[in-house]
Formats: sequence, C-alpha cells, structure tokens
Amino acid sequence: MFKKAVGVGLLIAAVSVTAACGSGTSNEGGNTGAAQGPSNVQNETTNQPPVEETPSMSGQIEIDGSSTVFPLMEAVAEEFSKEYKDVRVPVGVSGTGGGFKRFCAGETDISNASRPIKAEEAEACEAAGVEFIELKATYDGISVVLNPANDWVDHFTVEELNAIFKPDSTVVNWSDVRPEWPSERIEMFVPGADSGTFDYFTEVINGKSQESRNDSQISFSEDDNVLVQGVAGSKNGIGYFGLAYYEENQDKLRDVAIVNKEGNAVLPSEETVMDQSYNPLGRPLFIYVKKSAYEERPEVETFAKYFMDNTNELAAEVGYIPLPEDMLAEEKAKLQ
Repeated sequence: MFKKAVGVGLLIAAVSVTAACGSGTSNEGGNTGAAQGPSNVQNETTNQPPVEETPSMSGQIEIDGSSTVFPLMEAVAEEFSKEYKDVRVPVGVSGTGGGFKRFCAGETDISNASRPIKAEEAEACEAAGVEFIELKATYDGISVVLNPANDWVDHFTVEELNAIFKPDSTVVNWSDVRPEWPSERIEMFVPGADSGTFDYFTEVINGKSQESRNDSQISFSEDDNVLVQGVAGSKNGIGYFGLAYYEENQDKLRDVAIVNKEGNAVLPSEETVMDQSYNPLGRPLFIYVKKSAYEERPEVETFAKYFMDNTNELAAEVGYIPLPEDMLAEEKAKLQ
C-alpha cells in the first residue's frame, strides 16, 4: 500500500511539472493577455488619454462664386484637405451672381458671395427647394486703384466716381472730372456683371446695382488678374476690386483715398474698414451653405464648421479683415 501511494504521488508530481512547463512555453509564444498587461499599466501610469484619430470621411464639396472671397475659401479648403485627405474641395470663381445661379440650381453645396443674396436669387432658390444658411465670413473694402504713374489724383469724391462710371457718363478725359487734371483719355478696368464687387460698387456709387457705363473706354472681366494687368499697363488706367487683392498687387498699383460721408478723404485699410470710416466702400463678405447638404452630409457639416472656426486666422493671413469676436460667435451659432 505504501509503495503504491508513493507511485501515485510521483505520477501526480510529474504531471504538475509538465503542466507548469507547458504554461511557461505558452507565455513565450505570446499569450495576448500577458502581452497587453504592461501596456495597460503604462497607460495608467502616464495618465495619457487615448489618441483620437481624424474620423474617416470622403466625398466632394462643390464650391463656387465670388472671386473676392476665393483667396480665403481656397486657404480654408487647403488646410481642411490636409486633415481630411479623402474629401475633395474644388473652389470655382464664377462671380457672386454666377455662383448663386449654380447654387440655386442645386449644383453646388456652398456659394461664395461679396454681397448679400438678392431677392430674386433667394426666390429662385426657394422655387428650386434650396434652403440655405447665410454666414458672414470676413470683412473687406473695395479699393479704387490707379497706375503708379498717375501723380495727379490724390482722392476721389463719390460724385466724381459716379461721373466716371455712371451709365450716361460724358467723361472721356481726366480733365472732364477736374479741369486741372490732364486732358488724357481714361481707361477703365472693372469687374464683370457676375461679380458681387461690381454689384456693390454700382449700387453705392451709381445708385443702382448693375448700372454702369458700357462703352469703348471700359473693359470688364471676372478675373481680377486681368484688371490688375490692365491698370498696371496703362498710365491712364483706373479700376476697382477687393482691398485684399490690391494688397497682393500693391507693387504694381496705387490705391486712392475716397471722401466719406463725414467729408474726410480716407484710404482703405483693416482699421478704416472696421471702424466704418472707409465708407461707402467697406463691406462684409459671405458664404452660403446649402441646408440639406449641411444636414445630410457629414463632410459638408464638418467643412462649414471648420471654415467658421478658422476664418479669422486665415483671413488675416490672406489679407482680409477678421470678424469681431462677438459677430463671429453669432455666425457660428447659426450652425448649431
């Protein structure tokens, strides 16, 4: 009996040793529970939160409209694409009016505008079932620009600008504006009819949007580069476009002061636009977001919020005037 018990005991001991060795071999082979243990302990020790990855998102956001808003929108789209690499964000420059035509036809998700939407454009959107969210994006002024060789104009009054640009204008030479100016033929380079800048300028200078002279002395273009080249290439050139675009090209042009309603000759700048002393040519710029796209497509919602979160920083970088913080908060609230 004693010998049998010892034999059984030895057999049990042998089995136990074998099991223990088997367990050790399993751990060396990479037991997942044991391998994760140190990592968990390290996370608890460092108290670092888990890294949040950018949500996976794809698709294309169609944007078109104002050439004045384009530099800001392009800057935002570029930064957005670095973070959301699978979302394409092409930005067109059909002008404010051209952009609204596409927007109200349901062809685009966001429309850039250098003026508020007109009643007839809003009606076209409503008829097509396109609801929208209007957002102020930044501030800008319209710069009236001259060739640097023009050394006789130091400022314009609104009445003088009206005399030059109104539909029935009889102004041919500079001397027709002021007798002491040279008797040389004026050449005008201005935004095209689809431009919100053209709409705004004609409304505040000529009294009615889209009302402008249209003769051999005036050239229209939706492309601000063409306007810059026109004025830069003619001693007698005059034109107008957004302040930010002038600042990009001030080595080729010079701006001119405008007499405001208070009677002061004021040059456009961030300060004079924001304090409203550069009147009547200071103005807000807008983006319009299609409501259904915002509500139904995560990439559009994310982009619209990204735009408003970054507009002030990027506006300053590309030469626009950031929104006051209280106004920015009001605009962001529209997206909630």
